[in-house]
Formats: sequence, C-alpha cells, structure tokens
Amino acid sequence: MLQLRPSCECCDRNLPPDSPEAVICSFECTFCRSCAETVLGGRCPNCGGELVARPRRPADKLATFPPSTERVYKPAGCRKVA
Repeated sequence: MLQLRPSCECCDRNLPPDSPEAVICSFECTFCRSCAETVLGGRCPNCGGELVARPRRPADKLATFPPSTERVYKPAGCRKVA
C-alpha cells in the first residue's frame, strides 16, 4: 500500500491524499507537480526514476488506511537528473 506522503521533498508543499498535484517515483519519493516539471525534469533526484501522478486513495478508505504523516524534506537534494 502506498504511503501517501504529506509533502513535496523539494519545497515542502503540503500534498493531501486527494491532491492531483502529487507525483511519485517507484520508490514513493513524493514531489509536487511544479517541482517535478520545472526543477526535476520529470525524474526523481534520488533514484533517477520517472515521476508519475500519485494515485488518490478513496476518501472512505482513509480512516482505515491513513496516509503517512512523515514529512521528507531534502531541498539540497533537489536537482535535475541528467
């Protein structure tokens, strides 16, 4: 099950579980669409993987399967991946 991390690793922007602005890589590194497109060029700075839209968990499942509360913020690691 996806962690649904609450924020962008680059800018620390809040990304609620239903946000259409959240993107992830296959390791669940989470970024806002703005950072993903303008700073990262669509690639994860951690693994080099593709960033895709994060699936949204149905609202009625959030109580039973809550999103993560762990914020990962690594602004120094946010750079374009070649």
